[in-house]
Amino acid sequence: MSIFTKESETFLEQYFTNSSPTGYETSGQKIWLDYLKPFVDEVHSDRYGSAYGVINPGQKMKVVIEAHADEIAWFVNYITDDGFIYVIRNGGSDHIIAPSKRVNIHTKKGIVKGAFGWPAIHTRRGDKAKLSPKLENIFIDVGAKDKDEIEAMGIHVGCVITFEDKLITLNDTYYAGRALDNKMGGFCIAEVARKLTANKVKLPYSLYVVNAVQEEIGLRGAEMITQTIKPDVAIVTDVTHDTSTPMIDKKVQGDVKCGLGPCLAYAPSVHNGLLDLIEETAENKKINFQRAAASRSTGTDTDAFAYSNGGVASALISLPLRYMHTTVEMAHKDDIENVTNLIFETLKNIKADMPFKYF
Repeated sequence: MSIFTKESETFLEQYFTNSSPTGYETSGQKIWLDYLKPFVDEVHSDRYGSAYGVINPGQKMKVVIEAHADEIAWFVNYITDDGFIYVIRNGGSDHIIAPSKRVNIHTKKGIVKGAFGWPAIHTRRGDKAKLSPKLENIFIDVGAKDKDEIEAMGIHVGCVITFEDKLITLNDTYYAGRALDNKMGGFCIAEVARKLTANKVKLPYSLYVVNAVQEEIGLRGAEMITQTIKPDVAIVTDVTHDTSTPMIDKKVQGDVKCGLGPCLAYAPSVHNGLLDLIEETAENKKINFQRAAASRSTGTDTDAFAYSNGGVASALISLPLRYMHTTVEMAHKDDIENVTNLIFETLKNIKADMPFKYF
């Protein structure tokens, strides 16, 4: 059963069209929860907006499948007297790609459209020919004549800014757009819940389907929600770099390619027993997978879950992604399907009496 149904693709388009910048994820979380509700027994959210549904609540063992809901963004940091806006990052936004990008500035009065300006090529001569984007020289133009007009629009220091690029398909093979990191993970875990319901799978434990906030600034939403749920097991899905594209050193970044399957992480925070179970599931179900190593932390919510509550058996199943933290992030449809299927099949192999202890 393909995860790409008419209903799921409608959800996907709606979810990606919406902006969910770090710290301001609420509208996206409502879309995600509304889609999830028919497939779970309960829905909840915490004070900072992490959202989750529960299947088979009340069991002694608790298992989490998790993605993060937030996307990178910018903050208004300074408004000049002559009507230009300078920014700071909200998450790991890339200043190199900013010039000429259209943006949405989120205000209490609604969205204000703007664009990152840049000097025309004709004007960049001599030493200026070497001019490159830096955080301190990129700026936004909203077509205002001065600071007073900008403030009249409802724009002030602290307003959050997102790129407006939407989700598209390339060659009917890839999805491309902003915020695949990690809305596509949120899509995958929602589809796992749908598959469990459609296949009438009875789990011997409580399953928590979690979409956490504020990953992009330090795994903060996962830190909070794991203390609330206190799970025994956590399977996290996020993105990892496709290293097959130009200008990436595989000796440094590893060897991962879109279309060749989910990527399993090897790291201190990854529980070896859970990882073995995932690998065995993939092999038995003939789901191709790839491997990547992290020398210390994974840099994902896996770390927040693993090192909480006296230790939670955790693993990371990543979606290979091209051009991370740009507005043209690309993911292969087969990988999206197989990330979903691998999580789904692994959940069926977790037993309520598994101790997940090394000795």
